[in-house]
Amino acid sequence: MEYVWIGVVVVLVLWVIFANLRIVPQAQAYVIEHLGRFKCVWEAGLHLKVPFLERISKRVSLKEQVLDFPPQPVITKDNIVLQLDSVVYCRVFDPQMYTYGVENPISGLQNLAATTLRNIVGEMELDQLLTSRDQINQKLEAVLDSATDPWGIKVTRVELKNIKPPKEIEEVMTKQMRAERERRQTVLEAQAHQEAVVSRAEGDKQAKILAAEAERDAQIALAEGRARSIELVYQAEADGLKALKAANIDESVLKLKGLESLKAVADGRATKIYMPSDLTGIVSTLGVAGEALGIGTHTPVDNSERPKPVAEVDPCLTDETSQMGIEAAHTTQAIQEQIESHRRH
Repeated sequence: MEYVWIGVVVVLVLWVIFANLRIVPQAQAYVIEHLGRFKCVWEAGLHLKVPFLERISKRVSLKEQVLDFPPQPVITKDNIVLQLDSVVYCRVFDPQMYTYGVENPISGLQNLAATTLRNIVGEMELDQLLTSRDQINQKLEAVLDSATDPWGIKVTRVELKNIKPPKEIEEVMTKQMRAERERRQTVLEAQAHQEAVVSRAEGDKQAKILAAEAERDAQIALAEGRARSIELVYQAEADGLKALKAANIDESVLKLKGLESLKAVADGRATKIYMPSDLTGIVSTLGVAGEALGIGTHTPVDNSERPKPVAEVDPCLTDETSQMGIEAAHTTQAIQEQIESHRRH
């Protein structure tokens, strides 16, 4: 009978021990109270609770929490009512302060975020608010983190989720956005037109420069050709004189050539002809020469105007030739006429 009671006691003790064993999961903490007073914080692992004297006051999650608060009405500096909702990222760094610091930490954090957001937005105008999200997030995070330290909460990040202005403000903003886009489109079209005009002008300028250079080169080549042809004519005449001199022709042949030249000079139009004294004897002995010079027969003098040679048309001149090119061609033609006149005389 005694052994039975011992067995019952052992079973009862084991049941009490196993009933008070607690396993704390990872990223959690248990707040333990002893006779109603805070005793300790259990971290992850196996723990034994004193039966009837200790109890688990609160189970606290140490993970980072995402708190999505509902939209809050706020008024800007220019008296525009907006609906703003924020997202707060936080985690518990002290389970004891989190348990005993405030009655409802999440609700307190929500209300604190709403009042702080109203204070920050109330100092800004609408345009500044729409372009200063990062600045608002930083200010809100700094205020919330400092205020929740006694609660054992660490605010890691705050983000404005939505900014919803009134419908009339949305319509005005839409019109403003449309006007801004139309202005940008007009500016871009004007810039494109300007660039096109400049490019076209540059192209015309380059084309005219190239045409002028081509015409200049053509005129230079034409002048060089004319000069070369004149040089070759005089060179041929000089070579002919040198050949006559080298041939050692007799004096009678030279005199005959002189008579032929006089015939060309007379041309039936000259009223006076000066002849060398030694040429008269030869003329008296040569009947052909007398006939050529009109000696012995009466030939009337032709007083009509000597026909002028018809100027050749420069094949390089066209309707598109500039005034400078035409003047250069006329100058070349005048030089050629002077050379022909010298040759005839």
